[in-house]
Amino acid sequence: MSDPAVLRLENLSKRYRPDRPAVFEHLNLELLPGEYLAIMGESGVGKSTLLNLLAGLDKPDTGRVLIEGHDLGAMDDDETTLVRRRSVGFVFQAFHVLPYLSVEQNVALPLELLGIDAAERAGRTAAMLEGVGMANLAQRYARELSGGEVQRIAIARALVHRPRLLLADEPTGNLDPRSAGQILGLLRTQIKANAAGGLLITHSRAAAETADRILLLDASGLRPLEVWV
Repeated sequence: MSDPAVLRLENLSKRYRPDRPAVFEHLNLELLPGEYLAIMGESGVGKSTLLNLLAGLDKPDTGRVLIEGHDLGAMDDDETTLVRRRSVGFVFQAFHVLPYLSVEQNVALPLELLGIDAAERAGRTAAMLEGVGMANLAQRYARELSGGEVQRIAIARALVHRPRLLLADEPTGNLDPRSAGQILGLLRTQIKANAAGGLLITHSRAAAETADRILLLDASGLRPLEVWV
């Protein structure tokens, strides 16, 4: 029977030096299709380390990271890259769009990497640009756009290949409050529409409150955040 969870963490622990405390220990988590989860925590508690483990860019010391039942720790680099390319979408604070490509070309890039044929690539790209309100700017170069528009491209590119898991790392940190609110609403809408599992890493209370659940990462692990201090 296949695992119903998009993402599952089982007893996850990570340390970088044997003579230093673990970054975190015994993390357990289940993320289901269509569920949008925010993880908060102070600087230095391991949010970036956790994100690297979820993306298969690093391996845990103990425990497992499973994406749709596939254990990233049991794979070689090529297998991990393929799962990441097919099943994971990334939205980062720094955007990482290519300024000298058009909006359309930036969004279509994941489909090209997966070998999707030109006709399907064009159709899926057009539909995604329509979904994020950027269809009228498809032929503009990314370098000509505002920060909010560039972030919409980043979201469209992260979702165009229909990933099962969307990872967003402080995606609104460089935006004004109005643009940030629009982007957070768009992220939530697209996660729900695509039945993806969404995980938001953030310091922002306002950003976290757009998620279905909020967890706090600290020295004791992951726990529900129910009361704001």
